[in-house]
Amino acid sequence: MIDYDKVIAELFPRARAASENAYAPFSGARVGASVVDQSGNVYTGCNVENSSYGLTQCAERNALATAISAGMKPGGAHVLLVYATGFEVLAPCGACRQVMSELLADDAVVISCHSETEFRSWSMKELLPNPFVLS
Repeated sequence: MIDYDKVIAELFPRARAASENAYAPFSGARVGASVVDQSGNVYTGCNVENSSYGLTQCAERNALATAISAGMKPGGAHVLLVYATGFEVLAPCGACRQVMSELLADDAVVISCHSETEFRSWSMKELLPNPFVLS
């Protein structure tokens, strides 16, 4: 069972700090994400918007890409926390859900919050019950 108070205390400040680096001239939504791997290493990312909206990079995917580039193996993280300004709960988009389904552990928890006391969490099965997979 996950200790939400402990996880949020560790990951929330890092995700909030990452959100301050967001490039969000179109939506104004500054989003940060932090992911912790099985060794306790924490990786962060922020959203980077683009005038060609389809090229926008979400904070969740940027945090996971940072973790992978630092050597985390797919399935090596059990918690990802998303922080966003201006939202009570920001559920991950479909593209992020697909990437998370491939890079997070099967039993991973995704937490979305705008404060350290108000949050919502989902399992990967709740976020994406039938992910696209190549067999």
